[in-house]
Amino acid sequence: MTSQRPQPAGLPALADRIHGGWLGRIAGNMLGKPVEQGEVWTRERIDRYLRKAEALPLTDYLPEPADPDETAVLRPEWRGCVRGRIHGSVRDDDVDYAILGLHLLETYGFGFSTEQVGELWLLRLPYLQTFTAERAAYRNLANGLKPPLTATYDNPYQEWIGALIRADMYGWTRPGDPAGAAGLARRDAVLSHTGNGVYGAMWAAALIAAAFTAPTVRDALDTALGVIPASSRLARTVRRAMALHETRLTWEESLATLATETAGLGWIHTVPNAAVLTAGLLYGDGDFTRTIALTVRGGLDTDSNGATAGSVAGVLAGAAAIPAQWKDPLQDTARSAVFGFDGVRISALAERTVRLATAGP
Repeated sequence: MTSQRPQPAGLPALADRIHGGWLGRIAGNMLGKPVEQGEVWTRERIDRYLRKAEALPLTDYLPEPADPDETAVLRPEWRGCVRGRIHGSVRDDDVDYAILGLHLLETYGFGFSTEQVGELWLLRLPYLQTFTAERAAYRNLANGLKPPLTATYDNPYQEWIGALIRADMYGWTRPGDPAGAAGLARRDAVLSHTGNGVYGAMWAAALIAAAFTAPTVRDALDTALGVIPASSRLARTVRRAMALHETRLTWEESLATLATETAGLGWIHTVPNAAVLTAGLLYGDGDFTRTIALTVRGGLDTDSNGATAGSVAGVLAGAAAIPAQWKDPLQDTARSAVFGFDGVRISALAERTVRLATAGP
């Protein structure tokens, strides 16, 4: 499918929205990072933490823990992610894969192959900075296996969230073209995932691409559902989250229902995390702060969900409209394990993404 390329007259607005996507992804990731361990940091425990620190409603990065005993169960990176301690982003795979996606498209173009995704991982990404399905696929690549075997051999994580967190670049570079974005994301995802793991990547890429032109976040969600099988568990769960929101249940009531209906899948599986993300987007209703705050408070894979919610909300708002408390502490600096990119300026990443988004097919 031919991408709906933006006209030159719309370039400043497009650039602001892509920059917003980058800032939103990094800010949302930083917000969720300290409490990224779903079996420990439940929704109820996250809110207790915030209540003790007098930080509800949540309108800024997480505060330092009011109870010193909580530091033992926060992620070790928490000191670089809480209010008053942030000086640029911390390194995280949720940002590494967006950077790697940029490098992939700059190196191979939009016609890249799944095999080339794997080659770039081996060249640019340290093995110990990969996790779950990505680590299984990396190991398979190093042992000489080729896709699709890299996704299926000795890999119990095939439907986990890893491919979804790699999808943003395909949405940012196919603004207004959800189907095109989903096709790119699928080609990347099948290196390491199958089934709902692949559908999650396609859905996220389409959602971000749709956010450039959709009048509301609900419209973007409706559009994104069109790129994945309607009978898939992912599509059914997203539709369920949307239906619960329509009934005017509270955010808490919707999440409690969704948690019951997705119980047993685990806190890193694509499906329950898509439920938390969908609820955060709908109840956030286009407000950047409310969207990432609700998404992270929803628990499960908090930094990944916060990052994707931030990307969507950042595209909807644009960089200029993202409140200063989220973007100023980032100091326009991204840390990354991707070889050659550590310390890169976030604005430079956005500029490079704009060039790809406005280039030929």
